[in-house]
Amino acid sequence: MTAPRSAVVTGPSDSLCDVAGVLVGHDHRLDPDTTLGSGGATGCTVVLVPSGATAGVDVRGGGPGTRETDLLDPSHSVQHVNAVLLSGGSAYGLAAADGVMRWLEEHEHGIPMGAPGQVVPIVPGAVIFDLPVGDWRVRPNAEFGYRAADRAGTTVETGCVGGGTGARAGILKGGVGTASTVIQGGPADGVTVAALMVANPVGSVWDPETGLPWGLSAADAERRGMRRPSSDELAAANVLGEKATVLNTTIGVVVTDAKLSKASCRRVAVAGHDGMARAIRPAHSPLDGDTIFALATGTHATPSPDGVPAAFPAELPILDAVCTAAAQCVQRAIVDAILSATTVAGIPSYRDVFPSAFGTSG
Repeated sequence: MTAPRSAVVTGPSDSLCDVAGVLVGHDHRLDPDTTLGSGGATGCTVVLVPSGATAGVDVRGGGPGTRETDLLDPSHSVQHVNAVLLSGGSAYGLAAADGVMRWLEEHEHGIPMGAPGQVVPIVPGAVIFDLPVGDWRVRPNAEFGYRAADRAGTTVETGCVGGGTGARAGILKGGVGTASTVIQGGPADGVTVAALMVANPVGSVWDPETGLPWGLSAADAERRGMRRPSSDELAAANVLGEKATVLNTTIGVVVTDAKLSKASCRRVAVAGHDGMARAIRPAHSPLDGDTIFALATGTHATPSPDGVPAAFPAELPILDAVCTAAAQCVQRAIVDAILSATTVAGIPSYRDVFPSAFGTSG
């Protein structure tokens, strides 16, 4: 059975917070004199769903750093999460989740386990390797996570913030990016799908023949006022070399307001990796820990489609449309991360390397 494809349009703010009930907070340290090996250039990003959301995950990279991903297996008992942590600091950065848990406990968000206030918040997370950008010993801890949770709101800042502060995307500066769509027509009509990504891959994020980001669609190029950069800029960029680190990783979250099961959330996370592969080449290498979480808040009332054979889940046509949108959102969020980033510690941003792509010269 093949469901009819639905059209998608950009959400009101083109961000993760276009899904009602989802909050995003950042905390980071970025010293103005940071260089490779000194100063601070790291942080964390928290996606809060205080009321809880069904969740899944798909880990594709060969070197992941993660927390609570086993809990998200569809066969396991816990059904909801309260937050997702996306952090710098490599495995050290997982400590930031302790602060997110503390904030959630103080606000009584989590699984009720006894008397009032006795809750266990569920906070899966993943990290990127950014330790060589700045001082190796400066990395997110529980206080970073607490502050990020406390600052969470409905406006999503992008670029070199939070978990993307020390990110590198190939030879360019990486960062945090976001995107959203609202599905138009079909069984998932009116459903919102959004993504937030921290781009820190070993792979390239731009086409060496055109200079444009791999994941930049013609529509997004027109919306951003972008064009092919000059031949001189392209030639200079092509001799910059490759990323000089063996540990990397792109991580992120896809969220929808559709009502989906844990198994379906896992499938949405799988689809999100298609978007990653469109925007990063190569993706999912043995040197990356590429991980995507998927959350479903279930706040959008969608009638069960008619005509679904009994052998399939009733939500299958809705899931199909959400998966299509998830891949598109991840692709656009990664492009947004690259184009929003600024130079840090001498790592050049896309805008610095290709100024003519925006109608300006270097």
